[in-house]
Amino acid sequence: MTATKIAPSKVSASRSRAIREALLAYGLLSPALLLFLGFTVFPLIFGLVISLYNWRTGPTDFIGLANYARALQPDSEMWRALGATVAYSLLSVPIQLFIALVLAYLLFQKIRGKSFFRVALFLPYVTSTVASAAVWARLYSPDIGVINQVLHFFGIQPLQWLLEDKGIFTMIASGLGVTLPAGVTGPSLALVSIVIYTTWVFVGYDMTIFLAGLGNIPAELYEVAKIDGAGGWALFRHITLPLLSPTTFFLSLITIIGTFKAFNHIWVMTRGDNGTTTASILIYRQLYEFQRAGYAAALAFMLFTVILIVTILQNRVAGRQVNY
Repeated sequence: MTATKIAPSKVSASRSRAIREALLAYGLLSPALLLFLGFTVFPLIFGLVISLYNWRTGPTDFIGLANYARALQPDSEMWRALGATVAYSLLSVPIQLFIALVLAYLLFQKIRGKSFFRVALFLPYVTSTVASAAVWARLYSPDIGVINQVLHFFGIQPLQWLLEDKGIFTMIASGLGVTLPAGVTGPSLALVSIVIYTTWVFVGYDMTIFLAGLGNIPAELYEVAKIDGAGGWALFRHITLPLLSPTTFFLSLITIIGTFKAFNHIWVMTRGDNGTTTASILIYRQLYEFQRAGYAAALAFMLFTVILIVTILQNRVAGRQVNY
């Protein structure tokens, strides 16, 4: 048999068509690529350059990795800010996801007014963060705040809330007449107050995602399990939780990243005082209050590295428990 030969003209036409299609594709992609290069890639490269200089109002002295070495010193403020960030994340994430899962499971049932409650719980998420944080700061006011007025009505001693830098464990132990060591004081009451606000804002979003996950679970699985005599808790434990694992993994991932980057509400409510100086607050202060752009850029890249490491570890550890 003889091989079929393709005419050179057809090969040339095919190549020309492929080139035209590629040019058209890159032409259509070019606006998005230009935006990506201009607003993502270039700022990253420029920020890396800034972190290598003693940069205040402009490049003065090239100091290499000195900004990073300063941040890694044992007595650096970065470690305290990172500790506050981790404490904020460890408090916020489990509370948010637990409450959101409970609410989603309840509102997934056939109850009256569930559409109203879904909308009402989602509203804080779409409200302006700055505005709602300012309102909550007013509610937390030691003098005229509604929260302290409610505590006073029930005979409970008013608290300083956002102005309190004492650890929550120390305050509880003090009320019980117990003295705790310095290393187990716990997060400040101001940080706990911010966690309460954060839960109020984001629990509606998490609940909505959980509702979507619950809607993807086949109803036949519940019906078969009920025929076999499974009760409510058995259905939740052996069907709902395992099949919600992809949703839970996704929410835990974005929530942890969000808490590590949190800035707006913390700044509005406390200005980073009283144990609430998280990594983002520290970066902002170094950049705008102390005009240390190089050091702030180095801190930003170190925070990015921490978030990246946490994300990779979470993917490897928690990702194994996900049932797809």
